[in-house]
Amino acid sequence: MSTIQLISEHGCFGGVQRYYVHESRETGGPMKFSAFVPPAARAGKVPVLYYLSGLTCTEETFAIKAHAQALAAELGLMLIGPDTSPRQPRIPGDADSWDFGQAAGFYVDATQAPWAANYRMYSYVTRELPQVVEANLPALPGVMSICGHSMGGHGALTIALKNPDRYRSVSAFAPISAPMQCPWGVKALTNYLGADRETWKQYDASELIATRPFPGSILVDQGTADQFLAQQLMPEKLAAAAAKSGQALTLRMQPGYDHGYFFIQTFIGDHLRHHAGYLRG
Repeated sequence: MSTIQLISEHGCFGGVQRYYVHESRETGGPMKFSAFVPPAARAGKVPVLYYLSGLTCTEETFAIKAHAQALAAELGLMLIGPDTSPRQPRIPGDADSWDFGQAAGFYVDATQAPWAANYRMYSYVTRELPQVVEANLPALPGVMSICGHSMGGHGALTIALKNPDRYRSVSAFAPISAPMQCPWGVKALTNYLGADRETWKQYDASELIATRPFPGSILVDQGTADQFLAQQLMPEKLAAAAAKSGQALTLRMQPGYDHGYFFIQTFIGDHLRHHAGYLRG
């Protein structure tokens, strides 16, 4: 188990907001993550909600912009936010596009050179990061849920659907619901996984949910004024697949909200309460 290093710590709603870095075996370099530790953790270990951010984001984005700490402190939830891709070692061309490479790991385990050695965000999020968190922070072992936004919503949905025994609940804000059918997804999956579209299905929430529903209700919020709604996000594909499999899905189309963090701030409380019900149930 790698040793984690505290980068900074800030008092926050009776708890602490921290930033850590550690050497990752999965990505082959340093990885950063944010951790909000609620005041309840002084009395004992607490449940964990993992939050996966979207394209261009870092480990700081959710902690700074979502305004989630106040209610998390009330509910006694630890919030963990990993970075969105490896940053080191550098790979030629990794910063050429805003929607691929750095800050765009898509929460997959890449199989294609040169990405396969380091871009292993699926294994990092599902295996290594929980081990690091549970070994170093007051986290209840195995008591965790997952949430995400946009690319991170895609990540949260696919990870929970593939690991229903590990996550108590899942929710998403404006997820990339059918990456096999949208430009962002096709670009990422082609480069990370290769041309065989059959291998993409394991990272497509609409494909997964049609055949392996999650044992619990999924909450998804989507703004109707989201500039990426029609071309990139396609929540109707997720809803159709859920109906096919009988998945309990609450898809809320929120009038007037766009893709940004004002939207997330508005509804993050509903998501935290959704997860707290399962984590403490």
